[in-house]
Amino acid sequence: MRGGDRRRKHDAAAQREPGRSPAAHRGMHAGIPRGTVSRIRTARMGNRATQPRRRRLATRRQAAMVMLDLAGFLREHDSEVLKIRRPVPLDHVGALVGEATSTICFDHLVGYPGWRLVDQLFVDRPAQARVLGCDPAAVVPTLAQVLERGPRPLQIVAEGPCQERVATGDDVDLSSLPIVTHTDRDPYPYTTSFAIHRDPETGQYNQMNPRCGVLSRNRMVTSFVTPTANAILAKHREAGTRMPQAVVIGAHPAWELAGVYSHPHKEWWELELFESITGQPGKMVKARTVDLLVPADASVVIEGFLDPGRLATDGPSPGPTMLYTPFSSQQPVFEVTAITMRAEPIYRHHQMTPFTDHQELPRLFHEAIIYRQLAAQGIRVHDVAFPQAGGALLCALQLSPAFDGQVNDALLLAMGSSFLNTKMVVAVDPDVNIHDPRDPLYAMAARVRPDRDVITVGNTRGWPFDPSAEPITGALPDTADTRYPSLSARWGIDATKPPQHRTQARTSY
Repeated sequence: MRGGDRRRKHDAAAQREPGRSPAAHRGMHAGIPRGTVSRIRTARMGNRATQPRRRRLATRRQAAMVMLDLAGFLREHDSEVLKIRRPVPLDHVGALVGEATSTICFDHLVGYPGWRLVDQLFVDRPAQARVLGCDPAAVVPTLAQVLERGPRPLQIVAEGPCQERVATGDDVDLSSLPIVTHTDRDPYPYTTSFAIHRDPETGQYNQMNPRCGVLSRNRMVTSFVTPTANAILAKHREAGTRMPQAVVIGAHPAWELAGVYSHPHKEWWELELFESITGQPGKMVKARTVDLLVPADASVVIEGFLDPGRLATDGPSPGPTMLYTPFSSQQPVFEVTAITMRAEPIYRHHQMTPFTDHQELPRLFHEAIIYRQLAAQGIRVHDVAFPQAGGALLCALQLSPAFDGQVNDALLLAMGSSFLNTKMVVAVDPDVNIHDPRDPLYAMAARVRPDRDVITVGNTRGWPFDPSAEPITGALPDTADTRYPSLSARWGIDATKPPQHRTQARTSY
């Protein structure tokens, strides 16, 4: 499927949808940082020489009973997971995930006995609701409550399932992991799970979701995609030191959700939202070869060091706008010092092609933050979404405006948010399903008078992934490579019916 048959299939899909490229259809004391120390509880076993064996074993069993993990999550939601039981070659996974519309699990991977592979854990509202333990309609309000509860302390445990098997030195071999080549245009297979770093000056932990492309048995190239991670890398570059990194694969999905929180925050780690999401403390264990903490329940942890002075080509790759991003850049090489894993590992894949977790997961907290801001204005808001069909450039607001003026305020708030990708904002009523592209299109066609209900604002910040944005040449040394900063425009569309008090006018809608 990786060759001509797969290409013809996707090219045919592209012909069915004019304006879309064929690629658009193809299928983030030592060890405890300052600033975080007050937030991390220690759950050590005590002195093994003096602690009674019976008590030690009981403590371990108790810890195991309350530790959430991906395997348990999949068991709990077994009936809602699409299972592929036939053996599947790894080269076919990307295309099959791209065709899946729900959580998908491959039970048998050709050449990788004992492995399972899962994807699409956040692909739509029902999948997201499973992670949050709520109804699909309540995903964004529930995430808003997570933010209100805020970060909670993490627990450090002495050992965890993520280190049941350990490979170091010459035993490190990335080819032993079922790392997927996402499309037939990609230069190498790559992981897209979250990576953990720590600021060498403040000790503050940070998480990002990079691509880590496989270069050899123990080397990868890591894309630095967030300002905080780049700032940490710059400190190591200036100091001439290697940067520790741990890539976490196959942890409970609540870790992934916590880690994509990207709004400005100080003195706490994104992963500290785990307990506010699940109701149970997040358990961490010390990595084996780097001075970092990692989720104890993970299936795989890839440990090592980044050399800021040793670079390799990252990209090209699919982008969040559902277009294949033709750009490449020089990024640091990741020297792998250890691969630790569970005895029965589950590889968590994140397919980067359209209509996958790649569009949904990074935007979830954006939706909750905008939801909270709208509610603070006194607007009755039901849902906020970045629909997949909008290529991460469209934000939909589902509102019940009480009187004239509220919708424009809502549009302007979302358009002017701290997120660069609110290029197009559409406000609709509760009778419009913002997760079905047919509904908002109908509302825009039937409920909008363009001369009255459309707001445009020029000369605004643009999103680097937006192909229509214009990079501001000379603004920063690397603008030509990163397209940041860019200049664009924004528009808001009021596709709501007249407010409730205008009873007569509403009868026409």
